[in-house]
Amino acid sequence: MGKQSAKQTLTVALVLCLGCSVLVSTAAVGLKPMQEANRLLDRNKNILGAAGLLAPGQSRADIDRLFAEFQVRLVNLETGRYATDDELKAAGIDPRSYDQRKAARDPALSVSMKGDDPAGILRKARYATVYVLPGEQGVRQMVLPVHGAGLWGTLYGFLVLEGDLNTVKGLSFYEHKETPGLGAKVDEPDWKALWPGKQAYNEQGQVAVRVVKGPGSREGEIDGLSGATLTTRGVDNLIQFWLGERGFAPFIKNLKAGEA
Repeated sequence: MGKQSAKQTLTVALVLCLGCSVLVSTAAVGLKPMQEANRLLDRNKNILGAAGLLAPGQSRADIDRLFAEFQVRLVNLETGRYATDDELKAAGIDPRSYDQRKAARDPALSVSMKGDDPAGILRKARYATVYVLPGEQGVRQMVLPVHGAGLWGTLYGFLVLEGDLNTVKGLSFYEHKETPGLGAKVDEPDWKALWPGKQAYNEQGQVAVRVVKGPGSREGEIDGLSGATLTTRGVDNLIQFWLGERGFAPFIKNLKAGEA
């Protein structure tokens, strides 16, 4: 009886484990489309928010309609031009499903930043996804993905430029691990309100917008986050990098010249 009871106990435990595994796997597979849809909705909300196009209380349908006005393009960061269909095909990239963050982890689709990595990104994807809002004169707004190391992890966000490709429209971070009440102030409307109207570049073509410790006293300077020195430095570093020559500067120059 003892052996039989032990066998029955093990059998019941095994069946229970298998049953739970099936239920968890089924739930994970079944919820994946919903999770992906929510991820895209969150991305679109952050892009629209940084672009100043998101109003409180807008429905999912409103957000989808507004985001549909944007063109999603891939930029070759090495050439500073929009990627062509032929080069994307040669690289094995489907622009409809391209994931820049995943590509940055793939040695075939990225470059190492070892030894010269002020933004702390480790690797840079060869192609970046940009979001273009067309206008009568060409580009009404350009949304650039930016990321870099903060205090506890990587900050991921969007920097939006006006149609002149120089005036900042807004900055929004959609993912970070900064300290609540300190570095997490990058989410606060008052701090984000400091960005619109700043000039990305000066007359010499150098990056002009800076995030500084304490109140910004010069034109182009953004007040740093009080009590969050490392987050302030991280945001400044990532802005300098992505607006610089190793980021989007060549693309912006080409686009202004009509050569992108």
